[in-house]
Amino acid sequence: MTVGEKQVGSENPPEVLDGPFSTRQLLRIDEALRLADQGTGLVFSVFVGGLDEPIREHAQRLHHQLAEPDKSVLIAVSPNQRQLEVVTGRYARKRIPDTYAKLAALSMVGAFSGGDLAGGIINGLDQLASHAGKG
Repeated sequence: MTVGEKQVGSENPPEVLDGPFSTRQLLRIDEALRLADQGTGLVFSVFVGGLDEPIREHAQRLHHQLAEPDKSVLIAVSPNQRQLEVVTGRYARKRIPDTYAKLAALSMVGAFSGGDLAGGIINGLDQLASHAGKG
């Protein structure tokens, strides 16, 4: 099922449409994720929502729940809490050191402060994938 499609017999649209992104923004984020995955061989994920305290530990727990955490990169954003975490797995960290993850995070924060949540995520994915290179 694609975003905006109704399930047969369902009067309610998918829950995802109630989030902070338009359908177009979701499609752009999905495309950025696909390109980052294909271009690097790593697995990129984005979580947008509330994060429990301590924020970093919650983001790490989310990362560990991914199918391949060692080669995964998670961008966890909590707009209401004004928090951002980039979590890299053991293998992914070799290709995206913390210094580069912090640079991408600074770029995302700049876009977020300008009100561009989707654009910040897309730019962050592009920067992280560029630093990772082909895998």
